[in-house]
Amino acid sequence: MFLSVFDMFKIGVGPSSSHTMGPMVAAARFLEKMRASHFEFHGLRASLHGSLAFTGVGHGTDRATILGLAGFLPDNYDHNKAESALNSIRETDQVHPTGLPALKFAPKEDLKFDFGPNLSGHANGMILMATDAQGDVILQETYFSIGGGFIMTKAEILAGKDTDEGTPVPYPFKTAAEMLQMAKTSGKTISQMKAANEISRGCPDSLAKGCARLWEVMNACIDRGLNTEGILPGGLNVRRRAKSIHDALQAERGMNLNAPHTVNDWMIAYAMGVNEENAAGGQVVTAPTNGAAGVLPAVIRYWLDHVPNATKTRIDEFLLTAAAIGGLVKFNASISGAEAGCQAEVGSAAAMAAAGLCAVMDGTPEQVENAAEIALEHHLGMTCDPVKGLVQVPCIERNGLGAIKAVSAASLAMRGNGQHFVPLDSVIETMRQTGADMHEKYKETSLGGLAVNVPNC
Repeated sequence: MFLSVFDMFKIGVGPSSSHTMGPMVAAARFLEKMRASHFEFHGLRASLHGSLAFTGVGHGTDRATILGLAGFLPDNYDHNKAESALNSIRETDQVHPTGLPALKFAPKEDLKFDFGPNLSGHANGMILMATDAQGDVILQETYFSIGGGFIMTKAEILAGKDTDEGTPVPYPFKTAAEMLQMAKTSGKTISQMKAANEISRGCPDSLAKGCARLWEVMNACIDRGLNTEGILPGGLNVRRRAKSIHDALQAERGMNLNAPHTVNDWMIAYAMGVNEENAAGGQVVTAPTNGAAGVLPAVIRYWLDHVPNATKTRIDEFLLTAAAIGGLVKFNASISGAEAGCQAEVGSAAAMAAAGLCAVMDGTPEQVENAAEIALEHHLGMTCDPVKGLVQVPCIERNGLGAIKAVSAASLAMRGNGQHFVPLDSVIETMRQTGADMHEKYKETSLGGLAVNVPNC
């Protein structure tokens, strides 16, 4: 099993990797399919199903689908150009993707929200259609947004095609047990094995530059969040709080007012800064998803700013270790809130962050695996119930608490010798089973939990 660090961590746009980035990428894939065909196209249609329908407006799925069909992509998204394009599309009922003729697409008529049963395959389903001059569908594809910005067609779902099984890599572990055995046999750390796998598909320079770029975007997102005030979009009137918390913490420095637990407030500020940016549609890095994007950057920033002897030269070690753990979770369970609840998003993010922190604090592979296990175990059963379908309540605060759990898990693991009762593989499988048993209304549909017990206005 090989899942690149640059698949697990993708630069994109908020508020949701599965509901915003995924549909945009799916639309791009459909446009490529159209360009490769011999048909003469005149129009486009789209239907959203399952969680993409129930929380689509709050998650910006409609916008993302429209923009994707117009040729926009998450990795080079320009907000001003996107707004201009949306206004033009709504006025003209046409999209103009590169390499194709002008295509009829009236958002109010051609983009449908289907609130019926989920499509068979995944809770996040969408059908994209291209039509001829008479309006008949002549090309159609079903896509599933499976979490973290990953997209699969219906055929790929049925074939079980997910992670890359191309050129063999030196350390192809599919379970945590295999990972630990390979580390023991090779004498390498988890990050060293992951790096060897990455380099076998690329080069050391690309890996180093790519990791540096990921942290650059993550850190810039934290800083924007810590320096921006105002009300988040969407109608809940949620006020940004990261800046005021951060300002207060800075003002208290040197005043002997800080209790030891105040460091938690720093982590919360960092994480909330990221997720407030995500909720506002800003640039973030999936870690492993947008909804959980604040946990891992907050833990890295905590480590750099508050832990003695921390150094930026080891950030790649942090990211590679975290990506290895995230790959295990995705391969053996899920990172999708619509599939398994928030345990799959913030829980996975906390496990990844705990593993990364443990690694840069010189934990052994066994301690790293233990850190990930502790963090994920104590998110089991967490539901995904965003109020009004927005990635704001409880999502923003939840990232802050996820970061605190990650640091606590890493610290607890470092107090031991790596031997522990519950293996990470068992927790991952438990998370998968719990997600399968969880009622649909608690899996990113906003039909249960806080979403129905908190006023939406």
